Amino acid sequence: MIKVRIPTPLRPLTNGLGEVETDATSITAMIDTLNSAHPGIKDRLCDETGELRRFVNIYVNEEDIRFLMGKETSLKHGDEVSIVPAIAGG
Repeated sequence: MIKVRIPTPLRPLTNGLGEVETDATSITAMIDTLNSAHPGIKDRLCDETGELRRFVNIYVNEEDIRFLMGKETSLKHGDEVSIVPAIAGG
């Protein structure tokens, strides 16, 4: 299984869980699987065209998927995925 770390702002959608598991084989499939189990999470991660929102960063084993294959980044058993919302301030 693949561990997915859920950030605090999204935990109301996962019934308070800070970590969930999936057997998805890509980031796209992971998002769809999460949305099936936790309706509404995809809308928080992706825009209306299905692209990741600018303020959402996803890491696979601490590697930013923007420097891998983006949403098509493959996943395998034992991987750890972190969903990290960007924080702005001033």
